[in-house]
Amino acid sequence: MMRGRFAPSPTGPLHVGNLRTALAAWLSARSQHGGFLVRMDDLDPVTSSPVHAAGQLADLDALGLIHDGAVVSQSARFDLYREAITRLDAQGLVYSCFCTRREIREAAAAPHGAPLPDGAYPGTCRSITAAQRRDHERAGRPMALRLLTHGEVVAFDDVVYGRFEGAVDDVVLQRNDGVPAYNLATVVDDHLQGVTEVVRGDDLLSSTPRQIHLQRLLGFDQPVHAHVPLVLGADGERLAKRHGAVTLADMAAARVDVTGVLAMLGHSIGLCDVDEPVTADGLVERFRWADVPRDPWTFRPAS
Repeated sequence: MMRGRFAPSPTGPLHVGNLRTALAAWLSARSQHGGFLVRMDDLDPVTSSPVHAAGQLADLDALGLIHDGAVVSQSARFDLYREAITRLDAQGLVYSCFCTRREIREAAAAPHGAPLPDGAYPGTCRSITAAQRRDHERAGRPMALRLLTHGEVVAFDDVVYGRFEGAVDDVVLQRNDGVPAYNLATVVDDHLQGVTEVVRGDDLLSSTPRQIHLQRLLGFDQPVHAHVPLVLGADGERLAKRHGAVTLADMAAARVDVTGVLAMLGHSIGLCDVDEPVTADGLVERFRWADVPRDPWTFRPAS
């Protein structure tokens, strides 16, 4: 069975960009007569909040983006992620990393061979000696766990973007505070939840080769990927929680009701007129990935 998902981080209200991605994911699943799951990517206990999670679910319900089954929270699934790390370790593919963020930034800025993904790790700790490791441990330096890679390059066909190819680096599997890392957790969850299609913003496109590589190492099926172009503010900058984000509550305060929000979002992905009275269910039969624009959408709220 086809199964899609939407996996927000509950660190604040969903903004217009999040809602647009959620709508595309929901419409794609429903247009294929598939299931639609919601998962809370709440790995970070500092920034995640059950209050924000509840608010996000309420916003999805208000738009008619009804999900199937229980909402899964990553914070309750650490044992599953650590099982996967153990499997990778048994293949000789896990090593300890004692680098600080500053050391990683400085090493990544130094010239080296093949280009690496954004934020890639240059492999500093993969060759430390046992004596160096003991010194770090005695000094109390926190230790992350990383995946040992060998210059792999992964290519895949994205439904929206087309052919994409990227190098894979020694991605973090478990942070130095003991929290499993996002790339591993999302791969494990997509597999265990039977997700066959991943729809998300194209800011995550460069992470997908890492995740496909992990899927292959763990023997998981590879889902279809569709990376939706981001939403920009009127100033041309990406909408984010700290920059120009507009929420459903903000729209309501500006006297734009749910129908108006759906029409605006539907219009942005080529499904309806900007002022057409629509419902989420009513857009299902119109949805085609071929109609989704390949360029970012500039959001200009009504004055």
